[in-house]
Amino acid sequence: MRAINALIWAAALYAPSTVLALWPMPRTLNTGSTYMKLASTFSIQINVNNPPQDLLDAVSQTTGFLQNDKLRRLAIGRGANDTSILAGAASLPKLTLSLLNGQIASSIAQESVRPLGQRSEGYSLTVPGDGSAATITANSTLGLFRGLTTFSQLWYDASGVTYTFMAPVVISNDSPAFPYRGFMLDTSRNFFPVDDIKRTLDAMSWVKINTLHWHIVDSQSFPLDVAEFPEIAQNGAYDASEVYTAADVQEIVAYAGARGIDVLMEIDTPGHTAIISKSHPEHIACAESSPWETFANEPPSGQLRLASSATRDFTANLLTAVAKTLPSTLFSTGGDEVNTNCYSQDPQTQTDLKNSGKTLEQALSDFVLNNHRALAAIGKTPVVWEEMVLDHNIAVSNNTVVMVWISSQHAASVASKNLHIVHAPSDYFYLDCGAGDWLGNNPTGNSWCDPFKTWQKAYTFDPLASLTTAQRALVLGGQQLLWTEQSSPENLDSIAWPRAASSAEVFWTGATLPDGKPRSVNSALPRLHDLRFRMVRRGVRAIALQPEWCAVRPGACNI
Repeated sequence: MRAINALIWAAALYAPSTVLALWPMPRTLNTGSTYMKLASTFSIQINVNNPPQDLLDAVSQTTGFLQNDKLRRLAIGRGANDTSILAGAASLPKLTLSLLNGQIASSIAQESVRPLGQRSEGYSLTVPGDGSAATITANSTLGLFRGLTTFSQLWYDASGVTYTFMAPVVISNDSPAFPYRGFMLDTSRNFFPVDDIKRTLDAMSWVKINTLHWHIVDSQSFPLDVAEFPEIAQNGAYDASEVYTAADVQEIVAYAGARGIDVLMEIDTPGHTAIISKSHPEHIACAESSPWETFANEPPSGQLRLASSATRDFTANLLTAVAKTLPSTLFSTGGDEVNTNCYSQDPQTQTDLKNSGKTLEQALSDFVLNNHRALAAIGKTPVVWEEMVLDHNIAVSNNTVVMVWISSQHAASVASKNLHIVHAPSDYFYLDCGAGDWLGNNPTGNSWCDPFKTWQKAYTFDPLASLTTAQRALVLGGQQLLWTEQSSPENLDSIAWPRAASSAEVFWTGATLPDGKPRSVNSALPRLHDLRFRMVRRGVRAIALQPEWCAVRPGACNI
């Protein structure tokens, strides 16, 4: 014990007194050690012709952060000794935003929903140390927004003075290592009001996460109002007050877009659809059959009758009715956990198979590809869970995006099929693991994906592991996921943040930091502390990672 204590105190003694608290870390970065404060007349100027409203709003939001964060530096004394230094520090008069090469300014929201690979999120940021103006330049308003996000993380408060201690700061051509950086929220198992989703979008934007994967419906409830099928939500929502109206969806999409976030919606099919039996029993096999574990991976059981031509038409029409209202080029048809036993015991499905002369696998392929053709007809790229191509070997189009969730080890198998990958592995990125079994009457049960996935575990993820050099281009990125059997608005912030930020850096910064060293939890922790404290200042109830004693003494609580 004495030896360990000696090590801790030695670490505290030699720990750096300053922490560069940017998250995600830019891919290029040079800093100095000069203190600089914001001038009392500091302003952000937009040197852009006809700036869109969401860029104007982003500038106002950044100005609000600079005025209201009031975050004291995470150092012993919380920066109290900085006050005397700041008395003689130079003042930063303004920040200017400019588009390169005379680019025409589209809105941030428009830029955010461009196809993956066509979004320009890069920016350059300079904060001189001599009192001249700071600059952000980019090829798009989305890039300017990303630069504003970084700029807002540079500043602290000491006795009412807003300052940085590492000027000059030069970030050249910072851009993401991967185009897809996501967060998945399940709003079916438990309902989340619009304001909770907006707050989550805010937190996502602060760490440059650019995709909300909205798992909006499932077997337990269907809280989405679809204009062409109003009866599904009327009969499938938990309550009339717990429905996302068309106006709610557009409000969320617009709010996300203004924050550089694309909304990828998922209507899972053919499984996880039991709730549709409340309005359309003719389309659902094994609806609430017992025992549920024979017919589904979780209660209640029920799956779309995929061998029925009427159900195929119904499903394709439902998917297109939803997808056509969304600006994203991506739409997920799901495809996880199809229970074949359900179909083998469903008389109508067996009759449909016999009449068509097809096997169940052939019928499943027809069902999925029919849905994908319907989406392609309205310009959407389909997204599926890994089972569709690994367990069922459906010949999806080459542009299909496959989410690898069962195990990180399965990515190589998807890549071998030359299909695009989004990493969503339960062994790294599932936020709901480790809370015990949510099923009743099982006192010794654990969650199936135990143990709890720490931020450290997620941070060590290698997106390119087991892939050949040629296959690496197939990796679009990855995401954290919150399945909500045991989550609700009451614990949304604390279960997601700051853990979900770990993958934001994995997929923005890449394998190495600007100094050429590999990412490491040791260098990440002080910055993640800072991010968490800043999130709390901005109204997100992010959970503490360590005692504050450790947070202000970087490295002192390592072993």
